[in-house]
Amino acid sequence: MWYLLSMGLTKGQRVDYAGLEARRLQAAKLFEQGLSQAAVSRALGVKPASVCRWHRAWEAGGKQALRRKGAAGRKARITAAQLRQLEKALLKGPLAHGYHSDLWTLERIGALIEQSFGMHYYRGHVWKLLRKMGWSAQRPARRAKERDEAAIAKWRKTRWPAKKGRYTTENMDCPHR
Repeated sequence: MWYLLSMGLTKGQRVDYAGLEARRLQAAKLFEQGLSQAAVSRALGVKPASVCRWHRAWEAGGKQALRRKGAAGRKARITAAQLRQLEKALLKGPLAHGYHSDLWTLERIGALIEQSFGMHYYRGHVWKLLRKMGWSAQRPARRAKERDEAAIAKWRKTRWPAKKGRYTTENMDCPHR
């Protein structure tokens, strides 16, 4: 989070790593042309401290030292193949995994991950994994098993208008007719 805020990005904004690398390589070209660090800073519109850091790296390792090192951040513990395996297990449903209801919770999915792959994930990260897999939160509709749709429709048509108080001007005691 600190890194993103220090770069002037707001939450949810993505870092353009390719653009950053292109700017560093442009700086390398300018260094090769003999421009000073201050001139490179002005030409690229970046802070002098960044240009100084790039110049040191360029002197030590050339253009290659200014190239992107790879994916930023920590490597994922769970692999893409394991995510596919997890999705297959989730599609079987909680009942197939010994639960008494047909409802996946983050805690249950976390336990499934731990049981299947030996990795412990807290519920917030389980949610991130599910979103990465394209899953979304679903809440079951709370309805009685004995629900009679025909009786409900009849009640809504005949009884509800009277309970709701739909009156016409003829049956209202209104002095402003």
